[in-house]
Amino acid sequence: MVKGSDILLIVVAIIFPPAAAAMITGCSCDLLINILLTILGYLPGHVHAFWLIYKRIKAEEAYGIHGYTYLGNGNFVGTGGAPPPPQQYYGSTQ
Repeated sequence: MVKGSDILLIVVAIIFPPAAAAMITGCSCDLLINILLTILGYLPGHVHAFWLIYKRIKAEEAYGIHGYTYLGNGNFVGTGGAPPPPQQYYGSTQ
């Protein structure tokens, strides 16, 4: 489910992708990667920022709103260090 903060991140990512990356990752290697991708071409910076937003939304679905910590490289872990709960496939196979 997309919340207001996710919509704000998407709008910021459209205007200036490194700002959205900074909001998600803080001052990390992913921010530097996003800045370099944005300098190389505006579209690669967008793709990277939207990928980070997607990974953050998936972490919120798996761990809850404040139940995760960012590890870097688009990886999140639960605050207790626990893996995400198993995903339900509703009749389909993996």
